[in-house]
Amino acid sequence: MSRSPETAVDDPFVPKSIRVCSADGAAAELGLIVPASAKHGVFWLPALGVSAHHYQKFAMELAEAGIASARHEWRGTGSSAIRASRSCDWGYRELLELDMPASIAAAQAACPGVRWVIAGHSLGGQLACLFAALNPGTVEGLAFVASGIPYWRTFGGTSGYLLRTVPFLIPAAMALWGYYPGKRLGFAGNEARRLMSDWARTVRHGQYANHAHGLDSESALATFTSPLLGVRLTGDRLGPEASFDGLLDKMRKATIERVVLSAADFPSGTANHFSWMKEPAPVVAAMVRWLQAIETSKS
Repeated sequence: MSRSPETAVDDPFVPKSIRVCSADGAAAELGLIVPASAKHGVFWLPALGVSAHHYQKFAMELAEAGIASARHEWRGTGSSAIRASRSCDWGYRELLELDMPASIAAAQAACPGVRWVIAGHSLGGQLACLFAALNPGTVEGLAFVASGIPYWRTFGGTSGYLLRTVPFLIPAAMALWGYYPGKRLGFAGNEARRLMSDWARTVRHGQYANHAHGLDSESALATFTSPLLGVRLTGDRLGPEASFDGLLDKMRKATIERVVLSAADFPSGTANHFSWMKEPAPVVAAMVRWLQAIETSKS
């Protein structure tokens, strides 16, 4: 892991960034906003195919509430130095074993005294769960927004049966292009083959493979006991209630707080998978209340 010489972040409203390099050479920018008085920080994992810069408004509103944030960039997306191709491939293992530890270490080094929770959106929420469960003690808590297990049976009606076909269609597309051409197909970005194969496995079976450190992912999730916040949007067709609950059920020993936000909670009257990113105040408020409860429980 390497960083630029600037490691101190003292302006709460001006985003900073540091270049983080994983052990295999993959590098990307880590976006930081750290209020001087921040006690807690949110290490944030984006949705599949979404660059970290799209969460800047969310990060700014966290800063206004006195919460630090570090926005991780997935390899192959945004500021990442590499792109998926026939000759450049990766899966959940590289994300969990190489990239996320390097970014978290960089955030901790840049912001001494800040206590971090890990959180994410959509696939980012799933990987936040896996990382927290596989690395107990690394973070103080875990949160996800508009996320859930993508198991086809948790999606009702036509959506579920359509999702069931996806794992059989993805290999054909990847064989043709050498990677998953999400920008052509209208779902996610251009993604690595093993990454989409890992995702498709969970779609088919509702289980997570042993993606990192040779550890049993499902057992790790089942024994996770730290604070967990789940935020669901009632208009989220990509994260329906059964999918949301299915992910929480894997972590039933955690101290779980569920928050459900509806259209009435947002000025636009919309509460779906991506709309909250444009008006994140209700999500930020839920995050702040949860972090305050964690602080109170420790006093």
